Amino acid sequence: MQDAILAMLAKEPSHGYDLGLRLRRALGPLGGSMNAGQVYVTLARLEKAGLVVHERSEESPARPDRKVYALTEAGHERVTAWLGEVNRPKPDLVEFHLKLAAASASRLADPVELVDTQRRELLRRLAEAQRAVLAEPEGSTGGLLLEGIALRLQADLRWLEACERVWSRAGQESGDA
Repeated sequence: MQDAILAMLAKEPSHGYDLGLRLRRALGPLGGSMNAGQVYVTLARLEKAGLVVHERSEESPARPDRKVYALTEAGHERVTAWLGEVNRPKPDLVEFHLKLAAASASRLADPVELVDTQRRELLRRLAEAQRAVLAEPEGSTGGLLLEGIALRLQADLRWLEACERVWSRAGQESGDA
């Protein structure tokens, strides 16, 4: 969230409340679960790190506690670097693969049953994402994010099918021995 807030501040200085609204709007239906206090905690961390500064709002003399945040030079540099990064997907697949291998080696759990449990959860999440996509207006950024989530879940489900084939075969071969 830090980098997203910095990027929003790159456009113009802003109040924490306004940043929260912009983040929720950018996230579409997923933004509804965002804790409003998280923006202020993040701004405090960014300020402590020297990436943003604040000044009192001149627009609201009746609210002297209202701060306007702006990027420092270091904040601009970080945003530029972040926007140029290529992100790798989170290593959830690696962790799950290790879980399957450990379950098989230890015989504490059946890898095929673990795959089936994981599949049910992914199918549940996919159904939620698809319902949310349908509720979004055509061409919305929130809908685009949800479509990406649904596509990633579909790819994970295909990978689980491959896992099931391999682990089923491995179980049959160890049963033959």
